Amino acid sequence: MTERTFLLSKLRNIGIMAHIDAGKTTTTERILFYSGKKHAIGNVDEGNTTTDWMAQEKERGITITSASISFDWKNHRVNLIDTPGHVDFTVEVERALRVLDGAVAVFDAAAGVEPQSETVWRQANKYNVPRIAFMNKMDKMGADFDMSVKSMIDKLGANPLILQYPIGAENEFEGVIDLLEMKSIRWIDDLGLEMKYGEIPEKFVEKVEELRDEMITQIADIDDEILEMYLDGEDIPVEKMKKVIRRGTIESKFVPVFCGSAFKNKGVQPLIDAVVDYLPSPLDMPPVKGIADGKEIERHPSPDDPFCALAFKIMSDPYVGKLTYFRVYSGKLNKGSYVYNSTRNLKERVSRLMFMFADKREDVDYVMAGDIVAGIGLRATKTGDTLSSEEEPVVLESIEFPEPVISIAIEPETRDEESKLENALTRLVDEDPTLRVSTDEESGETILSGMGELHLEIMIERLKREFKVQTRVGRPQVAYRETISVPVDSEGRYVRQSGGRGQYGHVRIRFEPLDRGKGVVFVNKIVGGVIPKEYIPAIEAGVREALSSGSLGGYPVVDIKATLYDGSYHEVDSSEMAFKIAASMAVKEGLAKGKPKLMEPIMELEITTPEEYMGDVVADLNSKRSQILGFDTRGNARVIKAFVPLGELFGFATVLRSLSQGRAIYTMKFSHYAEVPQNFADKVLNRE
Repeated sequence: MTERTFLLSKLRNIGIMAHIDAGKTTTTERILFYSGKKHAIGNVDEGNTTTDWMAQEKERGITITSASISFDWKNHRVNLIDTPGHVDFTVEVERALRVLDGAVAVFDAAAGVEPQSETVWRQANKYNVPRIAFMNKMDKMGADFDMSVKSMIDKLGANPLILQYPIGAENEFEGVIDLLEMKSIRWIDDLGLEMKYGEIPEKFVEKVEELRDEMITQIADIDDEILEMYLDGEDIPVEKMKKVIRRGTIESKFVPVFCGSAFKNKGVQPLIDAVVDYLPSPLDMPPVKGIADGKEIERHPSPDDPFCALAFKIMSDPYVGKLTYFRVYSGKLNKGSYVYNSTRNLKERVSRLMFMFADKREDVDYVMAGDIVAGIGLRATKTGDTLSSEEEPVVLESIEFPEPVISIAIEPETRDEESKLENALTRLVDEDPTLRVSTDEESGETILSGMGELHLEIMIERLKREFKVQTRVGRPQVAYRETISVPVDSEGRYVRQSGGRGQYGHVRIRFEPLDRGKGVVFVNKIVGGVIPKEYIPAIEAGVREALSSGSLGGYPVVDIKATLYDGSYHEVDSSEMAFKIAASMAVKEGLAKGKPKLMEPIMELEITTPEEYMGDVVADLNSKRSQILGFDTRGNARVIKAFVPLGELFGFATVLRSLSQGRAIYTMKFSHYAEVPQNFADKVLNRE
């Protein structure tokens, strides 16, 4: 068991975030190595990194699920979460940033700010997460530190504070220059363990002095004492500057910028120093706010406050079962004790508490304010739930998750595996709130919805590998509808005589088209007892049942009014069943005569895209039978609103991503049904 030896002020809860392939996982590996947590360096290409522990992560060389690890550095404890860069797994970044106090944004120095860097930066802005930047891959062909820093200003609206400058670039990258100490740092051995401090190379002196002047000006902007010393030409002590940089970083006034090459083992130790020096401890963050008895209250990061935590991730562990990750904001919790889920109003027992090291665990007896831990035993707790003391419950703000944008139909290969698939999908949805499972009422298919094609592909693989369920996957069917174009009168007569009591039912019904969205309306206009009223419910049931399958493609009929105005009955032979059958016969005749037409679901689409991709996005929409409703401006982006048939939108997430280099996003919701043009209707109905 691990005993607590560090103070809250010495704790750092941070995340590593970036565009895919910027080098987050490689940087994390080096951090673990230099902190002594690992004795050998893992590499993404070799599939032996600590945080990419899932089989799919090792094979694809990408991070899919955020991994939590803890390590010590210079008398500080750091809890670090390595997050995915792929847009399909944005939920992992969202929930990590919700519970973290600070973040390291990693950039590819040859590319600067990339599309997904923008997305994660916006997510960090949303939660007011202080951050530092690391310009990685300074040894890469095309690496350009100045360009990368400028892209932070142009694309992110950030205020970078340059604290390091690279000595050379590409294959001439040798080390970094520390602008605070005004010294060069070079890494002597291949593993980067030995650092050599020295003078600044002569060719960089002028540039570095200019950058240091800019750095001090930025610091002086937020501190009057440093401003006075600067104006008086005094030497400013490094420790004094560090304190102001820390304050400015925590207040998000600027973003300290560092550089290096994690893969070449250069620049990582000063980055870890920066995490400790400039990113906040739980004590530096404002108290967490929650609701209790309808009022807003605060919980402070102290073990003396009532217990309060937020569950931010659920994971199925093959050895210990369901793991619930949570961030403790206040109070203390002992293993084996009860905790109150104030979101769901129920008590649960936490049998074990653990610090996580990716997929490995370290048992602890208790946890307290500031900790990021995993618990076993919380069976009913879901992502976003608040855990608190039962005596003083509080509900914290939950985590918002984006709606799924793409769906597939899924079924087990054999009937025997149906319940196995159902259980596996339930567990996956528990883990991933952006995954949805539903049943198409018309086709009976199980529909799996997610954030993108890669997201769903990974889930199908997980079903196969982890849950041993073989599945068949297909595109979901569009839920078409049918209606009629013209009013028609129709008759249904059902007469059967086969010895003894016969069957007799006779109805006359008028069918009329209705406005979109009106559904099916049944009106009884029988007068004078032409048909006894006890048979009317059976007639209505017959009409509605028959309208559930239209004459064109067997799709449900909508936006139609059925008026029962005449008919006849037989005192002995009439029955509810006879009238129900007569009504369905009238529907069949009426639909055939009413010039039926096919209807399709129309989605209301809102696309947010940078200006430069606007033309391509609009051109693509025009090829999808869209009706563009208007354009708007939101910040430096353009917003396009349009109605688009659902049938045109399968695979749209991937198309939009490629049209906009992943920078455009969209939301859609069902709006209404509209008539399918004849040439498309023929395709749907297989008439071509």
